[in-house]
Amino acid sequence: MRIATTIFLTDETITPLRLARELEQRAFSGLYLPEHTHIPVSRETPAPMGGELPSEYGRTLDPFVALAQAAAVTEHLDLGTGITLVAQHDPIDLAKRIATLDHLSGGRFTLGVGYGWNVEEAADHGVDWPARRALTHDRLALMHALWEDEPTAYEGEFGSVRASHAYPKPVQRPRGPVNGPRTLFGGAAGPKLFDHIARHADGWLPIGGGGLTESLPKLRTAWEAAGRDPKQLHVVPYAVVPNRGKLAHYADLGIEEVVVQLPPAGEAEVLRALDAYAEFL
Repeated sequence: MRIATTIFLTDETITPLRLARELEQRAFSGLYLPEHTHIPVSRETPAPMGGELPSEYGRTLDPFVALAQAAAVTEHLDLGTGITLVAQHDPIDLAKRIATLDHLSGGRFTLGVGYGWNVEEAADHGVDWPARRALTHDRLALMHALWEDEPTAYEGEFGSVRASHAYPKPVQRPRGPVNGPRTLFGGAAGPKLFDHIARHADGWLPIGGGGLTESLPKLRTAWEAAGRDPKQLHVVPYAVVPNRGKLAHYADLGIEEVVVQLPPAGEAEVLRALDAYAEFL
């Protein structure tokens, strides 16, 4: 089982350069980073974990800049977002950024896609909250058009692009309905999400990894109903606090990669956490 990591990297934590070097040296498989452009002070949306929202949510580094630094000082470390708030981006610009990172890293990038939870943050980006899922899918489709080998136009509900020369292309080749880097959707288990995964993605990033015994068969059913190859479904439990029993349970379910949570802290504390996780490698 591959053990990757996630962390809220901020202006107060260990740096991307230092962390990436340590992860590769210690044989961790990857680094996934979250995204928030800003957290409005007048927020009415409840924190997803309940209680007060931790300060690191408003201090996160831009994940693409941080992952580019990580790519520059590593050769094998996988790089990913957990997640990218696609609806909050201009899709033409985002397509260029993703393709460039995948190209420069030699195909090591995974695009984690999320619909978001912070209504106020999304509103500042002009996102109509009830339409955010449809907007996300539309922007993914536009990006896929730009990643085609030949100039391909796209006309969608929310945006369009002319047939264009758009390079570099992502290293990873098309498979099924997905073009571009490996794409995993975050979100809570349910038929709507599983249908979206089967039609738009390579798999699922279930936060915390709970309830997979019940939810995985339902996802696999939706996946196969969409005509997808069962062997190509990726399920990657995300932000997991690991123990041997939990990882053994994931292995029994056929899961091959787990993303463990690191503290949003300085170098010394993060390195202690890596030392503690070494037994699982």
